[in-house]
Amino acid sequence: MSDKMKEALSDVLQGTVDAGLKTAFTERELKEYGIVIKKIDFGPAKIKKVRNETRLSQAVFAKVLNVSISSVRQWEQGTRKPTGSTKVLLNLLSKKPDLVDQLI
Repeated sequence: MSDKMKEALSDVLQGTVDAGLKTAFTERELKEYGIVIKKIDFGPAKIKKVRNETRLSQAVFAKVLNVSISSVRQWEQGTRKPTGSTKVLLNLLSKKPDLVDQLI
């Protein structure tokens, strides 16, 4: 494969990954093309900011995320961190807080 083709494919794949679209590529294959999969990290302040932007109490926010209220409290206190699909949902809500209206 020529360098130009590899570069073009890399750009398309990076855009696909950044947009959150599914790909049939393995992580190893993506790395071969220099594709970076961004890590989602939410600290206590960011979680509280997302919750405040959605205008929800801890109890309602926990129900929306399908977690316990204790988890939300611990995230906001920094004693635990969200994992898995919860981080993805928090990331979406941080970008579009009005999505919560569709989840309630």
